Amino acid sequence: MSDTLTLSVRQLSRLPHISDLLVSLPSPSPTVPAYLVPSLFREPYILSGYRPVGQDWRCYLLSLFQRHNESLNVWSHLLTGPLLLLRFWALVGAWGPSLELASLPLCLYLLSALTYLCCSATAHLLQSHSELAHYSLFFLDYVGVAVYQYGCALGHYFYCSQPAWRESSVGSWYLPGAFLLGWLSCASCCFAKSRYRRPYPLHRKVCQLVPTSLAYLLDISPVAHRLATQTWKDDPALPLHSFQVAFFLLAAFFFSCPIPERFFPGRCDILGQAHQIFHVFLSLCTVCQLEAIAGDYSRRRDTLLEVYGERKLCFAGVSFVVLVFCSALTAFLMRRQVQRRLGKGQE
Repeated sequence: MSDTLTLSVRQLSRLPHISDLLVSLPSPSPTVPAYLVPSLFREPYILSGYRPVGQDWRCYLLSLFQRHNESLNVWSHLLTGPLLLLRFWALVGAWGPSLELASLPLCLYLLSALTYLCCSATAHLLQSHSELAHYSLFFLDYVGVAVYQYGCALGHYFYCSQPAWRESSVGSWYLPGAFLLGWLSCASCCFAKSRYRRPYPLHRKVCQLVPTSLAYLLDISPVAHRLATQTWKDDPALPLHSFQVAFFLLAAFFFSCPIPERFFPGRCDILGQAHQIFHVFLSLCTVCQLEAIAGDYSRRRDTLLEVYGERKLCFAGVSFVVLVFCSALTAFLMRRQVQRRLGKGQE
């Protein structure tokens, strides 16, 4: 008996260990100070916490679990996506087992929110790989922004607008205008990203903010009309709409101003920088927005087909696909332009 046991132990000892069978993955390199990365990858007043440029792609994937100056930017949007999906799943369960054509704009809105969250998280996680990757991934991020803007516009138009607003001149041109400004936001952000070098001039910020600001003002106009003409007592969705507007304005402020790192250079490198705060407030805005739009949908779903008709709802779906295509094509063409420029620089 003991001889048999001894033989079995010897046979097991000859088997390869699990660690020998696994493919060795590269571990992320330690973070480095700003002066050790090219200027393209540096952010104002952020002095450390950068990942070295030129590592294997897997290093940047694994840096998801590393402490660096992009960690919160990635996780803030990475965690918001599943939260939105879980909430949407709960709402669908409350509405019934099936969704009808009237729910198409709501589904497109959710898809647009998940698109911008995924594009943003991917860009911040992988952009340090190379200059071309940096430009390409942030062009993808701008596609996500354009898609999200138009998804919000569809949700606000079909579920949140009042008849008086829809009959106004703004309401008449709302969807074509939202489509155009959504694409223009993507195109102008891509152009500003590729055109200007650090230290960035004021023109770059203007080029980014003007189209996106106009798009937001148009997209939020149905909600603004309700906030101006209705009272919270008469409309239970208004508090949530108020919160989404407040969170977005706070997000826009921190996107535009490098506060607090401007006053504490090097103290907000890992936690507390403006872009991280922008991400958090934008995520909160999206969560409140989903609740508000879904609440309006549940109260108006029975009359939506009568008010808008099947043709207009189908048009919303088609126009959404066209916007995704146009924005993606714009980003692809800008990437090719950058790729040619970088290729010439290396000759």
